[in-house]
Amino acid sequence: MSRPTTRDDLLDRIDRDFDALWTSIHPISAGDRERAGACEAWSVKDLLAHLDTWHYLFLEWEAVGRDGGKAQMPAPGYSWKQTPELNEQIWRRTRGDAWDDVASRVATSHARVREVVAGYSDDDLFTKMRFAWTGSTSVGSYAISATTSHYDWARKQIRSFLKAQMKN
Repeated sequence: MSRPTTRDDLLDRIDRDFDALWTSIHPISAGDRERAGACEAWSVKDLLAHLDTWHYLFLEWEAVGRDGGKAQMPAPGYSWKQTPELNEQIWRRTRGDAWDDVASRVATSHARVREVVAGYSDDDLFTKMRFAWTGSTSVGSYAISATTSHYDWARKQIRSFLKAQMKN
């Protein structure tokens, strides 16, 4: 599927891919949603906590940028090359969180990202270097990374987890 190039396409894709993610989770029993193995040591719940955190990272970058600042990307104390270490830190921080809390948080943060994206025009979303905070890319590229690309990745992890369960 091609990358969205308009706000409406991006919003439709965000909704469709988020719904598909939840649909992929439904066949997994409540107990199995918290069992390691969805992505190495991560559970399905951990995948959702990861998505929630990346939603909030995007929201922070956008808010700081909107106010004329330059956010520390991807997170304070981490460079893009250190994303694996950041993801490990996210997992360590959130792995003890309850399923209901994580599910509620990711739904809320998803809705917030969607709301922020909806506030942009096509040009503001997809013109590279339109805003200083986006560097050489665009707001839309960051939004895609924090949503649809991440949802697709998580769905693939869940699909593999389900296949492995069926073999056992």
